[in-house]
Amino acid sequence: MRRHYLFIYCVIIISILSVAGCKNKTTENKKDLVQTVSPTATSTVQIGNETSLLLKDLKENGDYVNSKVFPSLIKASIVNESLGKNILVVDIRSPKQFSEGHIKGAVNKKFGEVPSYFETGIKPFEFDKIIIVSEDGQESSYATCLLRLMGYGNVYSMRWGMSAWNTKYAQEGWLKGVSGKYETNLENTVNERPSLNGMPDLKTGLLSGSEIGAARFRKLFEEGTSNIFITADEVFINPGKYYIINLDRKDKYEDGHIPGSVRYKPEGTLGYTDEMASIPIDKPVVVYCGTGHNSGFATAYLRLFGYDAHTLKYGNNGFMYNKMVKQRTLLSWLPFTTADVNNFEVVK
Repeated sequence: MRRHYLFIYCVIIISILSVAGCKNKTTENKKDLVQTVSPTATSTVQIGNETSLLLKDLKENGDYVNSKVFPSLIKASIVNESLGKNILVVDIRSPKQFSEGHIKGAVNKKFGEVPSYFETGIKPFEFDKIIIVSEDGQESSYATCLLRLMGYGNVYSMRWGMSAWNTKYAQEGWLKGVSGKYETNLENTVNERPSLNGMPDLKTGLLSGSEIGAARFRKLFEEGTSNIFITADEVFINPGKYYIINLDRKDKYEDGHIPGSVRYKPEGTLGYTDEMASIPIDKPVVVYCGTGHNSGFATAYLRLFGYDAHTLKYGNNGFMYNKMVKQRTLLSWLPFTTADVNNFEVVK
């Protein structure tokens, strides 16, 4: 009798342990499932093999666009303090602009010459910093992003370009470019993203992510920058012609943006397939931010992946400048002012 009860008791204990074990196993499986399902899941997005290889390669090599050093901007005052030290200033303005005045010690390279200069003209990593300088800081932002993506981790773009270096350049550049012309044409409507459509197909014919990236890198520098920038006049005449990406905080976007523009997070968009796959591949894309610097970096990344992307010249400064000045403290805008201009030495 005792054995009979003992047997029943053992059966009950084993049953309880089995149920508990199954429950724990089920919970663990659910946890693993939750961890693998994220906003960047790619299961529902169809992308080409070369695109996948390039995404994987960039992610494995630092995921620059989602790192703390993106975008890589440096103030003119820091550059000035570093002159004579172990830095290199590469001025990508025209030879004429360079000959009329430049930063002491700078070298002048055409935009298309930059890759070969980095590959054979210098040993880039012998310098603590390499600063790319352009007229207004937007072309240099574009170039800097491409260089960083190719592994040159000591490259920076000088914020505001030569306009921050000396009053002469500010008067010819940023101070002339700022405008409040379209600040009464803004909308507050929150525009939704379209459904996911995939990403452009890269057709280099190459078999590794690093080779594909290098080929795209060279091609973009060969194409130059004539088709990179777009003005506020062009956009506001017919906003519907473009897919317009706003790269600003939510409160800034909701306070007023270009009609039809769709907000994407400054962080958490580039490199994430399910974010980038909502950007149309059959329409010109305009990217804008407060100053045109961040959008210059973002445009470079999108063009690397085959998007017909353009950065808005001067960003918000180019169409809602007065509004930015009024709300500078309230919304932390960065309107370009004479306070951003230095009077550092230029040489000829």
